Amino acid sequence: MTFRTLPTTRTRASWAGGLALAAASALVLTGCVAGEDADTGAQAAGGTGESTGEWSTDTLDIDFATYNPLSLVVKSQGYLEDALGDDVTVNWTQSAGSNKANELLRAGAVDVGSTAGSAALLARSNGSPIKTIDVYSQPEWSALVVPGDSTITDVEGLHGKTIAATSGTDPYFFLLQALDQAGLSASDVTIQNLQHADGRAALENGSVDAWSGLDPIMAASQAESGTKLIYRNVDFNSYGFLNATESFLDASPDVAQVVVDSYEKARAWAIDNPDATADILAEAAGIDPAVASTVIDRTHLDIDPAPGADQRAVLETVGPILVESGDVPSQDDVDAALDSLFDDGYARSATS
Repeated sequence: MTFRTLPTTRTRASWAGGLALAAASALVLTGCVAGEDADTGAQAAGGTGESTGEWSTDTLDIDFATYNPLSLVVKSQGYLEDALGDDVTVNWTQSAGSNKANELLRAGAVDVGSTAGSAALLARSNGSPIKTIDVYSQPEWSALVVPGDSTITDVEGLHGKTIAATSGTDPYFFLLQALDQAGLSASDVTIQNLQHADGRAALENGSVDAWSGLDPIMAASQAESGTKLIYRNVDFNSYGFLNATESFLDASPDVAQVVVDSYEKARAWAIDNPDATADILAEAAGIDPAVASTVIDRTHLDIDPAPGADQRAVLETVGPILVESGDVPSQDDVDAALDSLFDDGYARSATS
């Protein structure tokens, strides 16, 4: 498979001090942050996900999410169950957003969870012992949304308005970046912290003036309720990160490798079968297939799955936002997280 890397034009902005006024409460995460060892997965797993008849665990707890189409393909196609056989029980749990996936990982309810890159950095910066083992997409999954009859046409028009966003997720950080670029700060608007689906509902019932949306909920709102996107910027969307707890990676690198192998099998299948992938998303999300196709069109899957320089460049832009908004205590915490978040060994050793 030939992977393409989309160009980025990110710069490290100087964020206004007013961001702190709108910050959600910092996540209280515990656990020791271990040093980076990019080759851990490949060495421990021997570079293969093949079973020798005995797996290191008899259960795998993993999430699926409608914002992560590859997770839906892996689940619907039974790749993990086929690879692990009867000796390992695969338990699937849905994540409603990156913040929920982080909660599941922190609590040990899942071994592997799907987040946006910004959310993974937030969690690691606050001490959550997770590592990114695969990059599942470069999506344009967030934008600023207003009702179809709104007179607001640009970000500047949001001054003094109320905006729904889910704290700790890509749409939240998308909003802060968009405001800053427009010469506004979070103190110039009122941000309501609502889960993604609730943000859509608040927008459509008139409780808020705008919503920093997330696909596929956002695409469904466009199609079903006539809402419109007033600001899009793929560079303000961070990549989709597949994260695993360090305890799982230490205890079960063989099963972790099978997870990444399955994701890469799903990636190849989804690229070759975009319509079928849209059908899987439509069924999982309860949306029209045409809406699901819009989401897939906005989701770039043909990328290098190994976390590395491109993802770090994105997170170096997000990092100062986390500090100035009060979501992370210091830039030192962010820098330490950036140096220890990625484990690219599994993706580099993956077979599909």
